[in-house]
Amino acid sequence: MLSTPFTATILGAPRIGPNRELKRAVERYWAGRIDRAALEEIAAGLRRDTLAALSAAGLDSVPVNTFSYYDQVLDTAVLLGALPSRVSGIADDLDRYFAAARGTADIAPLEMTKWFDTNYHYLVPEIGPNTTFALHPDKVLAELKEAQAQGIPARPVIVGPITFLALSKAVDGAEAPIARLGELLPLYADLLGRLAGAGAEWVQIDEPVLVTDILGDAANAAELAEHVYATLAATTKRPAILVATYFGEPGPVLPALARTQIDGVAIDFVAGGDQPVAGIPGLADKLLVAGVVDGRNVWRTDLEAALARLESLPESARSLAVSTSCSTLHVPYSLEPEDGLDEALRGWLAFGAEKVDEVATLATALRNGRDSVTAQLEASNRAVASRTHDPRLHNAAVRARLDTVLSGGISRGPAAERRKAQDSRLNLPALPTTTIGSFPQTVEIRKARAAFVAGEIGEADYTGRMKSEVETVIRLQEDLGLDVLVHGEPERNDMVQYFAEQLDGFLTTRNGWVQSYGSRCVRPPVLFGDVTRRQPMTVEWATYAQTLTDKPVKGMLTGPVTILAWSFVRDDQPLADSANQVALAIRDETVDLQSAGIAIIQVDEPALRELLPLRNAGKAAYLEWAVDAFRLSTSGVSDATQIHTHLCYSEFGEVIGAIADLDADVTSIEAARSHMEVLDDLNGIGFSNSVGPGVYDIHSPRVPTTGEMATSLRRALAAVPAERLWVNPDCGLKTRKTDEVTESLRHMVQAAQLVRAG
Repeated sequence: MLSTPFTATILGAPRIGPNRELKRAVERYWAGRIDRAALEEIAAGLRRDTLAALSAAGLDSVPVNTFSYYDQVLDTAVLLGALPSRVSGIADDLDRYFAAARGTADIAPLEMTKWFDTNYHYLVPEIGPNTTFALHPDKVLAELKEAQAQGIPARPVIVGPITFLALSKAVDGAEAPIARLGELLPLYADLLGRLAGAGAEWVQIDEPVLVTDILGDAANAAELAEHVYATLAATTKRPAILVATYFGEPGPVLPALARTQIDGVAIDFVAGGDQPVAGIPGLADKLLVAGVVDGRNVWRTDLEAALARLESLPESARSLAVSTSCSTLHVPYSLEPEDGLDEALRGWLAFGAEKVDEVATLATALRNGRDSVTAQLEASNRAVASRTHDPRLHNAAVRARLDTVLSGGISRGPAAERRKAQDSRLNLPALPTTTIGSFPQTVEIRKARAAFVAGEIGEADYTGRMKSEVETVIRLQEDLGLDVLVHGEPERNDMVQYFAEQLDGFLTTRNGWVQSYGSRCVRPPVLFGDVTRRQPMTVEWATYAQTLTDKPVKGMLTGPVTILAWSFVRDDQPLADSANQVALAIRDETVDLQSAGIAIIQVDEPALRELLPLRNAGKAAYLEWAVDAFRLSTSGVSDATQIHTHLCYSEFGEVIGAIADLDADVTSIEAARSHMEVLDDLNGIGFSNSVGPGVYDIHSPRVPTTGEMATSLRRALAAVPAERLWVNPDCGLKTRKTDEVTESLRHMVQAAQLVRAG
């Protein structure tokens, strides 16, 4: 079908609010402090403001249905009638939705894992033999109507059927969800008809799974894509269909899509590199949406380079539109609040609002010629040149020291010898109990931090308040009977930002919030230059906590791969080089902790899988440098110092060998939502170090019983001998309430005691 082409768009927008308005509203709703009507009013205002801003910036096609109260994959499960049956008894649809996301006292939530190679978490749909798909299009139709009432050129966005099923989980003995594809196509066709009837001219169907090897080899993905979109394109009444692939190069999928009668294809020319498009049969009849502005990182676009790429494309397609490479969900809203940056750094950056402006600028240049955007091109050229010559990006001393340390080797002694030395030093019971690191960040902690940042209290007062909280946490853990304690991390705003603030080569933001999952937001630092540690970062806190107890207190550090994964990282050198620079700084910290008498040091790597390339061809090289960076960061301590690491909320199968190669003495790992499945994978590769599979899920407010945790422990003991098994929650406790944590940990300790007693 012929449709009116557009020229400037983005593939999606953030929804949490420029000042985290949705986060606060949703959390107030959960706490019963506002009702549904108040929540919906705040959400509608955020949607209205977002659409107005995008239209005013010059976009002539604006994505809608990118808003979500929690997660877009969960929204798709609602759209397709695929919520788990255990929530069906909840009458209110919004409470049913949140029960699937967060669980209740009686209902377990859906599993959660990473959205491809980003730091965004999605909820994993469960597809069982009794799952009966049915269309529930109210949300997408309502948000389309809202946009139309504002006069917005709206383009509904939905997760595609291939991606939805490929990311879902088979339960109760069901076949692989992708086998149910034929059941979804009539529902998508029905939805297309309803959208057309509601006045939608275009619909965007997101299929990022097509740039991965999740579906098998590229040929299989291409065959599947061609079948699905030939079928949907044949729908009699429908809007124009734009299939969006992003996060990588579609490869053979692109000509397969071009052979169908869809109307447009969106390609990520940032992560996908120089995806060839010239001469592809069928593409000349379609709209090509060129993602030349990076939707995932915060660096200002080199407009000259992007414009040159765009100018090479028009003959490949019927029409051309400029876009971000993916949704701007993954970057902060705007640079405007960041008034503390020096001019050079500010000139290198572009957040969400600035990326929209870049898209509009490039579209204007294509439409009206380069002379129409001379000022913008000149500013871009100055920023590119500035980054090339800034001395902060090239520190000869740190590079030389890194070469020296690497040449000395990054291995510790054999694991068996380390275990003997550590057992003698620590003298822990069987099934030792501990936590992952953080304790609840109470209202009092947050108020003290805000007052300190605002200059209302001095450093001594702030430190005193935090030390008082450390003592409270230590006493609580002793009272509960935990074996290995933590100081609770009250002084830390975030497990990555805290370190970035103390390392040269990073900058941190005032309001650069990005959604991680649900109402959870983070402020990723920006790694812009060579990294050095100015002084010890955690030693004072760990040693203070250790003076308060005779039990061992863990030193708590974030690993180099996670610091990279949860930061916006420089794009002018290989990630491996940046990882090694961060690892060298963490190594220095481990050595100082050991010198201060800390016997256990935990270096967390929850994001190990997150940076895993989406194509199989690049995975081995990534895992090699990621493992080496971790081992570099832990190679400076003696065999008698016990190294822990922590991994959470990922599909671990693809990195299971790398987990073993980290060679941590103890690995704590998410296992509660997945019912200890990861232990079989570890056993399958001969993993022989100690492991702490999480016995309860901290991302849900429900408090599991002692019996539930004892059952989990016994399940773990079937796979791991007692002398190698630790007992801990799935993750840190920062986001939970103190009463929840206290009761859950009490049950956890009781469960360990029960299982020890046989």
